[in-house]
Amino acid sequence: MPAGARLERLRASPRFAQERFRNLYPILPGLRDASAPMPSLREFLCGGERRQPPSPLPSVSPLETWRKPPGSGLRATWLGHSTVLIEIDGRRVLTDPVWGPRASPSRFVGPKRFQPVPVALAALPPVDVVLVSHDHYDHLDYPTIRALRSQDVRFVTSLGVGAHLESWGVNPERIFELDWWESWTLPGAEVTVTAAPSQHFSGRTVKSRNTTLWSSLVIGSPRHRVFFSGDTGLTDEYRSIRERLGPFDLIMLEVGAWHPAWGDMHLGPENALKAHALLGGGPFLPIHWGTFALAMHAWDQPAEALLAHAAGAQLLMPRLGEPAEPATAKDVEPWWRMGAAERPRTLRETLLASAVPGSIQVPMD
Repeated sequence: MPAGARLERLRASPRFAQERFRNLYPILPGLRDASAPMPSLREFLCGGERRQPPSPLPSVSPLETWRKPPGSGLRATWLGHSTVLIEIDGRRVLTDPVWGPRASPSRFVGPKRFQPVPVALAALPPVDVVLVSHDHYDHLDYPTIRALRSQDVRFVTSLGVGAHLESWGVNPERIFELDWWESWTLPGAEVTVTAAPSQHFSGRTVKSRNTTLWSSLVIGSPRHRVFFSGDTGLTDEYRSIRERLGPFDLIMLEVGAWHPAWGDMHLGPENALKAHALLGGGPFLPIHWGTFALAMHAWDQPAEALLAHAAGAQLLMPRLGEPAEPATAKDVEPWWRMGAAERPRTLRETLLASAVPGSIQVPMD
């Protein structure tokens, strides 16, 4: 829990009231499906069909590619869920690193990863900055942070989250906490990280709910700008983010682990496409899927829904571990279908995998 000078800084934030952070828009009209009941704990733990593939998904090792700088100056390697290594103008930024086996406070129970990370943490090239959007277990991973703490790397995160990092042994001089619209620049480089609004919540226990901030994050250099959503629902603030921090050469938005009744705190494919339009479009790398079963939908539903309904959006969907330069992006090949090759889908499973509630109406300027 934040305390001392850190807590005083939290209390100075316009988003902090009654010892808790608040969203700008608690519930936006039409953001939730009122007819969709909240899933029970039993349904969350046991329900849903095809929540993970029958075998590990295809992946590649990025080590050989990482030895050479990207020709365009910008390259992204999706390593699973919301973990992405971004190479931007000679610097490396790692987002929400999770190498642990479970997104859970326990080593024995809770969501277990069904997809291994395509590269060992120890094999990563030197990283300049680690970004942590918020403190949920599938974004802030204790064993991963403990492994990274001995490296000469800076940690940039949302207000209050530094308390976790510091308690886990990270040198406080290497922790930088941001409120929305605040920026931090990497010393000796022209790479800046800016925290921006998102629509979510925080807390690793019931008692710590919303005692730390959640953020989207923008990585900028003189040549490139990258948007990283963290976890979020749909919000009109995406338009403000575009106006203040865009345009973007790469947009990373969460698309998985969603439910119609959770519309105010996760995007899902439909709202991700709307958010992408509000951000001004551009290469769109979907994240927050393909690693953990955190909702009731089929494991491949986010990818299939995006592929079916992108309507001109420039999707960037490389295989796990495959470095990709947005400037030279290729057409999407549905590589993830290889993970379901052991057993043909039933008609019902096919419909479940591709269905998105309601029609997709992308907002236009």
